[in-house]
Amino acid sequence: MEASWLETRWARPLHLAFVFCLALALLQAIKLYLRRQRLLWDLRPFPMPPTHWFHGHQKLLQEDTMEKLDEIVEKYPCAFPCWIGPFQAFFFIYDPDYAKTLLNRTDPKSDLHKFMTPCLGKGLLNLDGPTWFQHRRLLTPGFHCDALKTYVDVMAHSVNTMLEKWEKICHTHDTTVEVFEHINLMALDIIMKCAFSQETNCQINSTHDSYIKATLELGKIMFYRLYNFWYHYDIIFKFSPKSCHFQELSQVLHQYTEKIIWDRTNPHRTGMKQDNTQKDQDMLDIVLSAQAESEDSFSEADLRSEVATFMLAGHDASAASLSWLLYCLALNPEHQEKCREEVRSILGDGSSITWDQLGELSYTTMCIKEMFRLLPPVPSISRELSKPLTFPDGRSLPAGMTVVLSIWGLHHNPAVWKSPKVFDPLRFTKENSDQRHPYAFLPFSAGPRSCIGQQFAMVELKVAIALTLLHFKVTPDLTRPLAFAHDIVLRPKHGIHLHLKKLS
Repeated sequence: MEASWLETRWARPLHLAFVFCLALALLQAIKLYLRRQRLLWDLRPFPMPPTHWFHGHQKLLQEDTMEKLDEIVEKYPCAFPCWIGPFQAFFFIYDPDYAKTLLNRTDPKSDLHKFMTPCLGKGLLNLDGPTWFQHRRLLTPGFHCDALKTYVDVMAHSVNTMLEKWEKICHTHDTTVEVFEHINLMALDIIMKCAFSQETNCQINSTHDSYIKATLELGKIMFYRLYNFWYHYDIIFKFSPKSCHFQELSQVLHQYTEKIIWDRTNPHRTGMKQDNTQKDQDMLDIVLSAQAESEDSFSEADLRSEVATFMLAGHDASAASLSWLLYCLALNPEHQEKCREEVRSILGDGSSITWDQLGELSYTTMCIKEMFRLLPPVPSISRELSKPLTFPDGRSLPAGMTVVLSIWGLHHNPAVWKSPKVFDPLRFTKENSDQRHPYAFLPFSAGPRSCIGQQFAMVELKVAIALTLLHFKVTPDLTRPLAFAHDIVLRPKHGIHLHLKKLS
């Protein structure tokens, strides 16, 4: 039986569409095949761990990541290619000379920072080029030494609020406390007061619980997306279950950012007082002034992005840092006691703490640096090469390659550090520091894009640990083994449980 005229009329366009789609799929397959072959050729000088032809090294990055990375660093000197699926590879480096070569260039940030744009906008964390330089220059005064001096009393007040909570929990007995949750709120309290001059009482009434939870979940989603090659494609991620959750969490951050700006620009409606004669500007003042002076080069979107960046970066890594510092001192009681003795000799009963006193905490500072080496809160940074890169040993990478500087791997590299898993603050005496490669210790990165807030973080850590050690002795709860969360910031997966003993 012959096909009807209508069937013939509709069949031809369908056949043409099918052939067209098939041709497109074939072209894409050829393109991906050639991409894989090119990557294999470009990476041939660098040995790597065994890889699955399809999954690449994804399992390596999803199970006991840090422990596996330590093994790789010992086996593969300097660097190794890490395949994210069959058609994408990151290049991990953890050698000081390799790090110096990378960080002294001005390559743009990698895909991770593109993934952060929906929740943070384009601020210092993910800008590049002249716009980044302009924002950096405008915001640097907020981290000047004179500004940091005014924050010490504010930080001490927030830390004491946390310690008072711990005293109520402990009473007179040794008590186990999950400290990460408390420290997270304390760090948020500090950044809200110092950067935005806002009294939140978040440590008492937990008004920012939704914000804290959103930042924790967003970090996990971005980590998962970064190391899952399917989710590198925006259209695939858009239709995934995680995308809807990501948008909801991003909206939480946007709401808090908008509220901070609204409270400052509309004090008559919020009941907040605005003192225009105040001599010392906070970070929000600086950002608002930049926006007011040049709306063309510093837009409303830039304003929101920088506020969101300050709020997230100012509390997230700081909370992790203090948590890891307490954990390290709990595991190493001899160093904890030395720090406590130093603090007592300088602060006495700890009724007050000053800027000048912070500079005298030499042994405590070395312990802080050793914590940063052993447990770097930001375990890696990444760049996408804008032009070919040649390392000191003569091996090269092409433009377009994503290079991941593993700060964890660098700090745990036995070719760089003797007994790298041992907590030894004396590594940071002046004599030892002078003998070390200048790019062997990079908790805040280095080069033109080093962390703008590193001095702020150091001041916060010194204030917090000094006051804490005056009031409490900390020991580890060995019944709750530590596990690392799969996250952009190095966080404890199940919190950090410590025994707190109130000191008289």
